Amino acid sequence: MSKERTHMSVGYIGLGRMGGNMALRLLECGVDLVVTDVSKDQAGAVLEAGARWVDTAAEVAAEADVILTSLPGPPQVEQVAAGPGGLLEGMRPGSAWVDMSTSSPVLIRALAQRFAEKGVDVIDAPVSGGPQHCRAGELVIFVGAEDEQLARVEPVLQHLATEILHIGALGAGAVAKLVNNATALGTWSLLSEVFSLGVKAGVDHQTLHGMLSKGAYGRGLILSQMLPGVAFKHNFDPAGFALNLGRKDIALANALGRDLNVPLPVLNLVEQSAVEMVGRGHGDKDTAVVFSLQEERAGVVMHDGDAKEFTL
Repeated sequence: MSKERTHMSVGYIGLGRMGGNMALRLLECGVDLVVTDVSKDQAGAVLEAGARWVDTAAEVAAEADVILTSLPGPPQVEQVAAGPGGLLEGMRPGSAWVDMSTSSPVLIRALAQRFAEKGVDVIDAPVSGGPQHCRAGELVIFVGAEDEQLARVEPVLQHLATEILHIGALGAGAVAKLVNNATALGTWSLLSEVFSLGVKAGVDHQTLHGMLSKGAYGRGLILSQMLPGVAFKHNFDPAGFALNLGRKDIALANALGRDLNVPLPVLNLVEQSAVEMVGRGHGDKDTAVVFSLQEERAGVVMHDGDAKEFTL
């Protein structure tokens, strides 16, 4: 992706660890930047690098063609957007607000209706990466917007990212970010359980890490192959690894946890789902069949077609 100099005036609100480093990156790329934050002290490095300070979000909005926000969560997003002295007071028709916070898709869609009355585009564009990726322009950005809206702000966003993923319409970026972070945090909970179980059972954590890294999980086969090739296609028969065997294995792990007094709340829930599916007669199907149990619970179908139908 080429990163051409943009001549749009850009505003930035929220100069914490993420927003501050994104603002510095934009300044280093030659972007004219007007900024504000709840504390001017937090803006020190950005102001030294050439940004201009104003006192309110409304003043930022009055001066900038594109306003970026990076805020702690939904309450702050709503306050900056529509509270006293907020963006809504100062935005000009034809300008755009890009919220890069990890926030609520419901909120951004509701706010967008109010901004549309002023002829302002609203785009949600949360990011994946840390402060070091912000400063290096190596973020991945999840965008929720119409094609033409993304095209207008892309010259600004491309300074910050190695990948800009257009997820869908407004709010889709926020949904993607929540899925991404929930997966990461859920994985941490699961890994903490299995590692504590293994270590208490007498295997060194570094040895366990090396083992996991070389197995199907560590090589990414579940995400890269089994999810699209088995779960999304409902292609559970014939089984690559039968649920009867998976249920037995998870039961053995939970039994070991009880023997060693290791709490395993996530693994206990996994076992109960496996037991339910075996009880429904799906024990000979692929272990990935538990994916469809959650489909039923959630009332959604994630099936690509292209394989024999499977119903619970």
